[in-house]
Amino acid sequence: MVLFMTPGLAFFYGGLSRQKSVLNMMMMSYGSLGLVSVIYVLWGYSMSFSSAHTGKDAGLFFDSPFDLFGVSQLLTTKEVDGETAYVLGGFGTVPAILWVAFQLTFAVITVALISGSVAERMKFGTWLAFGAIWVTVVYFPLAHMVWGGGFLSGSGDGIAAKLFGVDEEGAANVAPIDFAGGTVVHINAGMAGLVLAILLGKRAGFGKMAYRPHNVPFVLLGAAILWFGWYGFNVGSEGGADMIAGQVFVNTTAATAAAMLGWLLVERIRDGHATSVGAASGVVAGLVAITPACAALTPIGSIGLGAIAGVLSALAIGLKYKFGYDDSLDVVGVHLVAGLWGTIGIGFFAWSEEDSAGLFYGGDYKQLVVQIVVALCALVFTGIATAIIAFIVKPLGWRVSKEDEDTGIDETEHAETAYELA
Repeated sequence: MVLFMTPGLAFFYGGLSRQKSVLNMMMMSYGSLGLVSVIYVLWGYSMSFSSAHTGKDAGLFFDSPFDLFGVSQLLTTKEVDGETAYVLGGFGTVPAILWVAFQLTFAVITVALISGSVAERMKFGTWLAFGAIWVTVVYFPLAHMVWGGGFLSGSGDGIAAKLFGVDEEGAANVAPIDFAGGTVVHINAGMAGLVLAILLGKRAGFGKMAYRPHNVPFVLLGAAILWFGWYGFNVGSEGGADMIAGQVFVNTTAATAAAMLGWLLVERIRDGHATSVGAASGVVAGLVAITPACAALTPIGSIGLGAIAGVLSALAIGLKYKFGYDDSLDVVGVHLVAGLWGTIGIGFFAWSEEDSAGLFYGGDYKQLVVQIVVALCALVFTGIATAIIAFIVKPLGWRVSKEDEDTGIDETEHAETAYELA
C-alpha cells in the first residue's frame, strides 16, 4: 500500500504540472522508486537500523552501512521448539526482512516528494544523482536518529533525555513522538524542497503568468491513491491488527477529512469559491499532519489537528509569492508546514489513558518542548545537508536551458510527449 503511494504521487504531481512537463514530473517519482529501492537494500536499511540486529550500540546519527549490507543476513532461520524462527526486527513478531520491505517504501516516497519543488526546470540526470546522495546522507541518518535509537529518539543518549532526564531503565522521561514520519518524511522532504527551490531559482515567467494544472482529474486520482496508501503508512506502523491500529485508522480518516474542509473554507472565504484542487491539497495536508500524531490523539483531537492543518497549509502556499521562491507544486506549503504543525501539535493534542501529555488535556509543557526541539533539529540538519549536496552535484548542471524550458522538459529530457493531439 505504501509503495502504491509513489505512483499515486506521480499522478498528483503530474496533474498539477503543465502539459509539456507532466511526463518529467511523473518520471521523477518513478526514478525515485527505482533508485532508492536498490540503495535501500544495499546500505539504507543497514545505516538506519542495523544496530537492532548486531548487538552493537546504536550510533547517535547513523549505523554502519556495512553491517547488514544487502540484508541477506536477515534471511537466516533456525529451529526453536520444532518451529522455524526468523530474524526479528521492527516489531517483535514480524520477520526483519518484512520490516526492511516496509521501511524501504518510506524512503522511496520521501525522495519523490521533494521533486514537486523543482518541477519543470531540473535535469533528470541531476535529479537522480541528487536523490542517491540525499537519501544516503540525509534520509537514512534522520530515520536512524528518530526511529533507530539515535539523537532524536527516546534513548538515554538522545536530546530528549538531555532535556528532561531518564527513567529507571535509562530511556528519556519525555520521549519524542513521531509514529509514522512527521520529521523523517515530511519535515525532511519539505525542508529539502525549500532549499532546492531557492538554489535552483524560479521558472521562466514565475510571478508573471499563471501555472495552471493541466489535468485536474489526475490530481484527484493521485490524492485518492495517496489517501488509500496512507493507511499502510500510518496503520501499518503499528505492526498488528489491534486497538492502536483501529485508533490510527480512525484518526487518519478524521484528520484528513477535517483538513480538506478547513482548506475549502479558506478558499471560500478568501477566493469566493472552493476548488477540487483545493480539496485534493487539503486531503494531503491532513494526511501529512496526522502522520506523526496518529497514535497519540483521540478522534476529536485528530479533527482539531487536521482542521488547523488544512487552514495553515491553504494560507502557507501563498508564501512563495511573498518571499519569491518558486516551490512549484507547494511541497513547502503542504509538507513542511503541515509536517511541522503535526509534529508540534502533539504537544497540545496528545492523550493517553495513563497520563495526559498534551497541554489541552492537562499535561505540562515538556512534551511540547521536546516536539519543538526535535522539529527544529530536523529542519537545521536537513537544510544544511541539502545545501551541501546541492553544491556537490552542481557541476552536473542543475537546470535545463531556457530554450528547453520553453519547449517543454518532456520533449527535451525524455523525447516524449504526454498527449498526441491531432
